[in-house]
Parts: sequence; structure tokens; C-alpha cells
Amino acid sequence: MAASNARIAAVFEEIADLLEVQGENPFRIRAYRNAARMVNQQGPAFADRAARGEELGKLAGIGADLDAKIHEIARTGNCELLRQLRRAVPRGTASLLRIPGLGPKRVRALSERLDVHTPVQLRDAARSGRMESLRGFGPKTTAQVLRALTTDRSKKERVPLATAQRAATAVLEHMRRAPGIADVVVAGSIRRRRPTVGDIDLLAVGTDGAGISRHFAAFPRFREILAQGATKASAVLDSGLQVDLRVVPAESFGAALLYFTGPKAFNIELRKRAIDQGLKLNEYGLYQGARLVAGATEQSVLDALGVDWVAPEARDAAVATLELA
Repeated sequence: MAASNARIAAVFEEIADLLEVQGENPFRIRAYRNAARMVNQQGPAFADRAARGEELGKLAGIGADLDAKIHEIARTGNCELLRQLRRAVPRGTASLLRIPGLGPKRVRALSERLDVHTPVQLRDAARSGRMESLRGFGPKTTAQVLRALTTDRSKKERVPLATAQRAATAVLEHMRRAPGIADVVVAGSIRRRRPTVGDIDLLAVGTDGAGISRHFAAFPRFREILAQGATKASAVLDSGLQVDLRVVPAESFGAALLYFTGPKAFNIELRKRAIDQGLKLNEYGLYQGARLVAGATEQSVLDALGVDWVAPEARDAAVATLELA
């Protein structure tokens, strides 16, 4: 499926923004902004024609180089130059450019003067007052940025299941090459086969959590790394979809898979069952005091709680049954 005119224009706008962040030639920056504007003015068949490799005719300000990039984006949805620019700037810079109240000049000032490159660093700089030390960043801008960051983190756009599955498959293939990883599976709403998905949840088994997280963060299609540690990591794909990874030991895999598959109400009912039996259930296992009762497989946890097997795609509907049982 061909990329839309809007997608082609968005790629050109991001290229212009990243060039401006790097302090590139203003004429080159203006050429990409002009290209974005020209593409947006074309009819709906424009992107389809470009994807098929057809001649596009003369467009004002569009030379051979930009024409070739239009064809590339229409065909693939992306552009090698944009990938190069994203690699050339610190991770997260592209995300900063999407925050209302910031633009390329302000993002460049934050990078050069405060060493701020990610939304997390930006939030810390805004809350600590460091951001207001920069010229052009007053209390009003700081408040606007903090509001935008809060809204951006609380509002997750949901995508169709098939779209999320394709993205998850690409990350899974990357993760299976991680040193020391024993297994990695998808959890969350994808595993429950919900019609729409807000983010991608991955669960990995291995003993070198820090190494597995480093491998995860190196996935080339991540535009931003939100967190990276020994047991968990989070990142945002270039599509805007968030991917969360948890790393657990083999003896906790089943309990963790139950927990991260969800839904929340299903997990709550299982924990109530555990409490009624004098047990404690969390993502690491089912415990009686300090003794691990079950945890290596989902089935072992459910058996220990006296709960029949519930397929992941049936767990949203199974909550009421658990409540009555």
C-alpha cells in the first residue's frame, strides 16, 4: 500500500526539522519545507503514482533529488536520509520536535545548552527550573511544555490488531538474536487478540537482563528510548507505538506471562483467589510466605489456585466467571 501525500509531507517536514536542529543550510531546510507543502497540494492519486514509479511531472522547487525521495517515501513509507538524520542526533530528538511549544531552534538550544535530548530529560529540566534559564523559555513556555508532556504520556493512540502484530513481529525477530536470551513472547492486548492495541508488551526470559535490554534498545526502528534497566525497558517506534519489555528468570515466566497478558480485572480476581488461600500472587510467582509454590508456567499457577485454564483471548470475558466461582 502506497504512503499517502500526508505521510510524504510529514517525512519532509521531519527532515527539515532535524536539519534545522543540526544548524544546516537554511536554503536546504527551506527546500524540504517547500517540498512538503507542494506534496500536500497534490491530488489523492499523486502518492499512488509515485509508488508505482510513474513520472510526476514538474513541480515548483522539486528537482531530481527531491523527486527521487518522493518516489522512495511513496514506495516504502520512509526515507534513507531521514534514517541517517535520526541516527545523527541523540535519541529522542525527533520526539521533542513533536511537543507543542518547542520547535527546531528551541530543541537545538536545549540540546546545546542543557544537554536535553529526550522527553524525560525535558520534563526534569522544566520541573527543576533549568529550562527557564534559557533565553526565550519563560514560565509560560515551561507550563505549556509540562502540560504537553503530561497529555502525550497519558493519551495512547490505539491501532488495529494487525498493525500492532506486524510491529511486534519485527521487534521479536530482533530480540531473538539477543545474547543470553532463552525465550521472548508477546503479551498484553495483542496476546488477548483485542481488536485495537495501545502498546506492545514483550516478555523475555534470560539471566543477563541488562544485556537483553541493551539489545532491545538497539532496535533501529526505535525513535526514543524511555527506560532501560536490568529487568525492564521501554521505547517508542517510529510509528509512535510504545513497546515495553520485561525480563524475568525462567521460574517466573508463567506468572509474569499471566500478569502482563492481563486484563487487569482478570489479574485482580486471581490475586483475590490467592489471598483467600493464604497465598500471594505477583508477576514473579505464587508464594506461600517466602516459598515459591508455582510460577514457571501459566498452567502451574492456575492449577495451584484451582482455576481452570482460560485461553488468553477469553480472559476479558472470564472475569465475571471468576468472580462467581
